[in-house]
Amino acid sequence: MRHILRLAAILAATLTAAPVAAQELGGLARLDASQSYARDLRPGGGTELRLALSQGVPWRVFTLDDPARLVLDFREVDWSGVDPATLLRGERVQAIRVGPYRPGWSRLTADLSGPMEVTRADLRLDAASAGMLTVALEPTDDETFADLSGPPRDARWDLPAPARTAPAPGPDGILKVVLDPGHGGVDPGAEHGGATEAQLMLTFARELKEMLLRSGGFDVVMTREADAFVSLEARVAAAHRAGADVFLSLHADAIEEGVARGATVYMLARDAQDAATRALVERHERGEILTGVDLSEADDHVADVLMDLARLDTQPRSRALAEALVSGIKGASVNVHKHPIRQAGFSVLKAADIPSALIEVGFLSTDAELANMLDPEWRAGMAAGIRDGLRAWAADDAALADLRRR
Repeated sequence: MRHILRLAAILAATLTAAPVAAQELGGLARLDASQSYARDLRPGGGTELRLALSQGVPWRVFTLDDPARLVLDFREVDWSGVDPATLLRGERVQAIRVGPYRPGWSRLTADLSGPMEVTRADLRLDAASAGMLTVALEPTDDETFADLSGPPRDARWDLPAPARTAPAPGPDGILKVVLDPGHGGVDPGAEHGGATEAQLMLTFARELKEMLLRSGGFDVVMTREADAFVSLEARVAAAHRAGADVFLSLHADAIEEGVARGATVYMLARDAQDAATRALVERHERGEILTGVDLSEADDHVADVLMDLARLDTQPRSRALAEALVSGIKGASVNVHKHPIRQAGFSVLKAADIPSALIEVGFLSTDAELANMLDPEWRAGMAAGIRDGLRAWAADDAALADLRRR
């Protein structure tokens, strides 16, 4: 049986079971109804469906018989304010319906006037990454149509819907995650091939945030929502203000010479902890050094001791977090570095009481790695791996909570 399956740019989203106009969270791709239509190509001939999208989405197309229908599945598209009936400009597509397919995906079904074969299906992106999805069909006979019809079998589409909740350290069962897109503003970070680390990580953080929120069981805060400079201290302070259960800083590695590949997860090095403690306790504003502890009147020695005690609990949790993230990324079939877990004195890892990790999602200086970071489908795989790692870590961390208290 022949089918057509096309995967284009990928974004993270979940279409709820509510009516289209009542989606809990808007889709990342918007439909331009003025540029979209279903029209007959010529008298006695085929038909064409065109959907103008604000950006690319993964999609597939196939037909179903009894009755004859064209089906398009795609990552969520925001249909708010669009009446699908207004797209009808011919007789061979008789009706169009949109609705949920599975968590993260939506479905468009077009009723056909008779058996038709898909002869062309493509999604073309312009320089601004807006997409035009075009499907052309030509008449065929009932037997051929029946043979061609049916959904393709593909694990990326047909896996059971993900669980909507996951065990987490928070009292309400929600894991509060602070995402920290590295660099920004006057600090672009690494640069290669016209791309900057700051912009790439902001894009990835937004997509990861969407995936976590739509997967359920997560609350997400970002240290920056735009291409703006945020100091390292302000990033850690933001995590404390948010009451973070976990802090993830997102970066893209770079080397001056040679080729390197794969994701790396960093945790705070043991030999960097003393220096981190000294640097933090020297701050004049100490209200955000430890969550729930006012150190504004404490002398340096007291603050130093309290932070060391906090790290006795946090360090093994951060190690477990790093291991879970690497496992999750591997499980999503995303390449990791040959030495994927490392330690360093990164300033953003110096929150003494918040399990923290810095993820280098790949090597910006390697052309193939940069191509990955520019590929929304690859980013979605990386985001799924991080999500799965967080879920696994949250479950294990919650199970060990009582032992830590003892």
